[in-house]
Amino acid sequence: MSTPTISRFESGEKDIQLSTVTNILGVLGMLDERTLIFPDREPRSNGDAVLFRGRDGDLIIRCAISREALEDHFDGDDKDMLKVFRANRERIEYEARRKYLAGRLEPDLSVLIKTEDL
Repeated sequence: MSTPTISRFESGEKDIQLSTVTNILGVLGMLDERTLIFPDREPRSNGDAVLFRGRDGDLIIRCAISREALEDHFDGDDKDMLKVFRANRERIEYEARRKYLAGRLEPDLSVLIKTEDL
């Protein structure tokens, strides 16, 4: 990008487009390109939590939601935690993604959704 173009942006003579801002931030290494998707559709229970996996590129992110969080926030009075998880999967995955992108990870770098997170 030329110096006169940058000068016009700085003086307000020319509006900068979002794509230009994104390109500049990318060159400066200031873009957060992390994402968390949930391709593994089969959760499992260990009795205390429902375990599921997310993926950020090639990185596998272990995720879990506690029994207490399921009971307190997802009408999880049903003894079948997996059934409750499946019925609320979209919201639970959203919460896991939010915690991951905010960097609120457990010491082992997993995401654990607890009742106080919701």
